[in-house]
Parts: sequence; C-alpha cells; structure tokens
Amino acid sequence: MIIFINFIVGVIAFFLGFRFLFRLFGASENAPFVRWLYATTEPLLNPFSGIFPAPALQGRYVVEFTTLVALLVYMFIGYLFVQLVMAISNYTERGNF
Repeated sequence: MIIFINFIVGVIAFFLGFRFLFRLFGASENAPFVRWLYATTEPLLNPFSGIFPAPALQGRYVVEFTTLVALLVYMFIGYLFVQLVMAISNYTERGNF
C-alpha cells in the first residue's frame, strides 16, 4: 500500500514539476504534449487557483507559484497517508487489533 501511495504522489509530482518548468521556460502551448500536460494537471491545481498571482517574467515566462504550492500540499498529503498506513499496519501487526 505504501508503494502505491508513493507511486501516485510521484506521478503527481512529476506532472506538476514538468508543468512548472514548462511555464517557467515559456513552452509553446501550441505543442500537443504541452497542451495535454496543462489540461491534465489543471484539475490538480483547481483547489489552489487564485492563492498566488502568476507573474510573467518576460512575455511567456511565468512563475506559477500555485503549482509549487499544489506540489508541496500533495507531497505532504502523501506523507500523511504513508504515516497513517504505517501506524495502522504497525498497530495491527502487534496484535492490538
């Protein structure tokens, strides 16, 4: 179960990390992969939209702080789930069920 949680959090972190880098370096939104990545990660960012502005550095180069916040929150939630699973499995393994 812990491996599954880490895998899911890793996939989310991977996609959000790439989104952050693509926005930072001004990747063309006309590219199919970039369009797909933005569309795929958008639902993950919706709970955090509007928290921080996304300042443009020079034209297309954008620092998307919302993506960084979402990345940290999802990683923290994953950590909490892993700790919960470890605590429950440790509790039941000792026979304290």
